[in-house]
Amino acid sequence: MRIGTLELETEKLALPLSAERVYVRPDEWTGVARAAREAGGRLLALWGSDRRRGAAGDYYVSAAYALADGMLWVDLALDRHALAYPDLSAIFPSANRMQRATADLYGFQPAGAADTRAWLDHGAWEGDAFPLRQGAAGDLFQPAAAMPDYPFVRVEGEGVHEIPVGPVHAGIIEPGHFRFSIVGEKVLRLEERLGYKHKGIDLRFTQIPALDAHRLAGRVSGDSTVAFAWAYCMALEAAARLQLPPRAQWLRALMLERERVANHLGDLGALGNDAALGFGLAQFLRLKEDWLRISKAVFGHRFMMDCVVPGGVAQDLEAAHGGAMVEQCQAIEREVSLLRRIYDDHSGLQDRFITTGRVRPELARELGLVGFAARASGVPADLRCDYPIAPYDLLAVRRAGHQNGDVAARAAVRFDEIFESLRLIREMLLQMPGGDVRVAPELPAKPAFGAGWIEGWRGEVVVALELDGTAGEHALRRCHCHDPSWQNWPVLEHAIMGNIVPDFPLINKSFNLSYAGADL
Repeated sequence: MRIGTLELETEKLALPLSAERVYVRPDEWTGVARAAREAGGRLLALWGSDRRRGAAGDYYVSAAYALADGMLWVDLALDRHALAYPDLSAIFPSANRMQRATADLYGFQPAGAADTRAWLDHGAWEGDAFPLRQGAAGDLFQPAAAMPDYPFVRVEGEGVHEIPVGPVHAGIIEPGHFRFSIVGEKVLRLEERLGYKHKGIDLRFTQIPALDAHRLAGRVSGDSTVAFAWAYCMALEAAARLQLPPRAQWLRALMLERERVANHLGDLGALGNDAALGFGLAQFLRLKEDWLRISKAVFGHRFMMDCVVPGGVAQDLEAAHGGAMVEQCQAIEREVSLLRRIYDDHSGLQDRFITTGRVRPELARELGLVGFAARASGVPADLRCDYPIAPYDLLAVRRAGHQNGDVAARAAVRFDEIFESLRLIREMLLQMPGGDVRVAPELPAKPAFGAGWIEGWRGEVVVALELDGTAGEHALRRCHCHDPSWQNWPVLEHAIMGNIVPDFPLINKSFNLSYAGADL
């Protein structure tokens, strides 16, 4: 693979899309990152792994990049005595928290990094024990008598004071701490601290059969269960060199678009409510409820959990259900069109939306913003258009986008994506091929690697896994699931700057990031 002037000897990963993998030396690690950045590439994910087998094998740090030709997975073996690697956050700022999480989980340190604070470890893990190293004790977690102080960045000056919010919130949202530095009502700085949802999912993947682990992947972030399950199954099927029946691919895409519509419907209602338009919340939640009930009737689960399985999908689609979905798409389209006109014409709503929480295109690119939030800030990346796999390669997805990067732009992109997903669902139901919906997967008898890459409703979902090649059921040596919220949470800190404190719930909801998805 060539990245600008850099030529790499890579290994092909069997995927429905183009992906390659390469081992590099320490001096090449940052060279690849710089070349990727100069070529307009994006950092998708960064993670660690422990591939030791007695005296053989090594610790590794890995990074995945989105390039013009597809995904590039880069592996760097670490010196067992140093366990350090060159920092990437100066090249890709979004690497910062990924590196800090890797340090907490493995003890791998990014040499030269300016920020080495703990991210997942809140002081309750034993100091020299790391959860994802082989042989780590099961009782690693020990409640601390007193949690250590976290060194938030302080903003000082006349009239400056802090507002701490969370980690426990008044509503039902997940825990996260927000530290606002303000003058009057104006926000000078926001700093987040997450890590309160750590559940040990990365470790759990290695303790269950690989052919069952799609269920765990689908629970990384419950509102993206189809995207994560599909990305996991794509990675497993790539490692097993498995070809899917065409109908299974179409059914997966059908479910993914239904997941996209459901989340955008709910969030558009919540955005109206945060701007004091309770009518919007009531109407959009009514539509979302109707949408979820059809999903339950067709796929057996309101959120379509456990419907994407290795080798295909759990069940076929009945003809009568296809007709019901087409009718619902038409009805939803009419109602959402009316609601969009109401939102666009409501002066009070638009006064709260326009210019609020703005992320300019240049900042979005610098920080690595992804998903619909990036498309609302002039960054057009969408896997369904840029690297289309079946059936998207036959559907000509219309890319949504905006330039203003504010709450109004993110709402507009959500509306556009609903209409496009409704069109895609109708096209899928019209063109869907017949045939089987599942084939029996067989895991390879030797170590193998696979990667999955799906455009979820929030953004790019990445799964990278390693099979150890044993005949036993516990065949996963490592599985890393990456939620797009890793990239987007830091951007939220910038989006609130210069806005007033009461606008934070509105700006936050316009992104609607996952706490659990960025805390494995």
